[in-house]
Amino acid sequence: MTTGGSETLNKGVFGWIERTGNKLPDPVFLFFYLILFVIALSVIADWLGWSAVHPVAIDPDTGQSQVIAATALLSAENIQRIWVEMPKTFTHFHPLGYVLVVMLGAGVAERSGLFGTAMRAGVSGAPTFLLTPIVALVAMMGNLAADAAYVVLIPLAGVIFAAAGRHPIAGIAAAFAGVSGGFSANLFPGQLDALLFGITQAAAETVFPGWEANIAGNWYFIFVMTFVFLPVIWYVTDRIIEPRLGHYSGPLNPSDSKSGDAVSVDDEVQDRPLDEKERRGMRYAGLAVLGVIALWLIMLFGPGTPLINESAAAEAQLTPFYQSLVGGFFLLFLLAGWAYGKGFGNIKTHRDLVDMMSDSMKDMAYFLVLAFMVAHFVAMFGWSNLGLITAVHGAELLQSLDMPAPILLALVVIFVGVMNLFVGSASAKWALLAPILIPMLMLIGVSAETTTAAYRVGDSATNIITPLMVYFPLILIFCQRWKADFGIGNLTAMMLPYALWLLGAGLALIMVWVAFEIPLGPAAPVFAPPPTS
Repeated sequence: MTTGGSETLNKGVFGWIERTGNKLPDPVFLFFYLILFVIALSVIADWLGWSAVHPVAIDPDTGQSQVIAATALLSAENIQRIWVEMPKTFTHFHPLGYVLVVMLGAGVAERSGLFGTAMRAGVSGAPTFLLTPIVALVAMMGNLAADAAYVVLIPLAGVIFAAAGRHPIAGIAAAFAGVSGGFSANLFPGQLDALLFGITQAAAETVFPGWEANIAGNWYFIFVMTFVFLPVIWYVTDRIIEPRLGHYSGPLNPSDSKSGDAVSVDDEVQDRPLDEKERRGMRYAGLAVLGVIALWLIMLFGPGTPLINESAAAEAQLTPFYQSLVGGFFLLFLLAGWAYGKGFGNIKTHRDLVDMMSDSMKDMAYFLVLAFMVAHFVAMFGWSNLGLITAVHGAELLQSLDMPAPILLALVVIFVGVMNLFVGSASAKWALLAPILIPMLMLIGVSAETTTAAYRVGDSATNIITPLMVYFPLILIFCQRWKADFGIGNLTAMMLPYALWLLGAGLALIMVWVAFEIPLGPAAPVFAPPPTS
């Protein structure tokens, strides 16, 4: 594979990032080493008598604020707890249930072909002038389809741009920026929300037991982020990237290229009209989506209102509805995928459906291994009280600095963006940062939803410029189908303007959002007093 430009890249800052990041262990072992570190630190902290005064919890015996002391994880009680509660620690890890439930449905929607066909339908036949924003919007929406957006939409964008007389690599860049740079932007919550808010809940519960996550807690924010990022990607593509690439006069399909590096494009990413089977499948899927929406509206407003707790306080009455969204997205993806498969003809019996659901769980094997380690890291960090002590003292420090909340959240965004260059996994980074950031900021009145939103902004922007991003080599191959000598350095330099503009736009968005205290989602304010129980 040609990697022209990589020699220069390896001598610069991105070469240093690539070399340094490659030295990091696999995230599974990274969390194993962190567990060993937490065990050692807990012993030292217990010996030194580290403690903090809980600002909310009251000691029932004295009536005074509760003093939290560090606890050694090598005490007899905690050693017993580690081994006895190991199954419970793993199976009760919130992201595990959230993600597996949603993926059971999403796996059917992906394997039946619904996601791929929907993305093709979204960008095919777009007017040349609107091609970039349509590709970018579908790319951001494509994050609901997880990996399918990378392997279907990005190469398809190159084909469509070429067919429209535009540079195909500009199409690839716009789609890559939307799928990966706009990773958290979307019109609807989805798999990523289930994953991140599962980790958010686990982190919050280390200090505030009983706190419940709402996976729609960033819905308004990510909706607006979509339309903030859309003109940014449009401008950078049409005004910066495509002029630099110059006029394209090569073949209209990479499979026609004479280059030795050319790779034929699979039929699923060709720019061809939907056939009758695909159109029938899309109609069936649309009816299934409407059916699920109607069902949820009936449960909200129909007899008995099962998704409304009418006996609760006004602000808590919709809690069952928010908690039902995980199951709702499972059913939505499952029935829409099933309906599409029936219409298309690749789901003939219930066994085909079960096979697709089983295959989706096979793809989750690595996540299960990682979740096992992360679950024990988060749990043991909580048992040691190190997270709470750090959060309390960190909150006191932030209060003494009297830093405006918009500036504070902007610093979180920048820190996460830099860290993302070295640790690409969104779940691994958040599992590492959430046990500190979530409780610390909750203690000074910043809601968990706000901190999660700030994390998402930082996690998105720099995805597209780090060679450690798992799909980075695949995007390089897509580019080399059109230009054989396109190298790592070329790809990084091309995506850098997107990263800088998206990071700037994301920073401005989070600062304005926090300054005006706009709710981030239903029942998700920017600021909230620390829970009292």
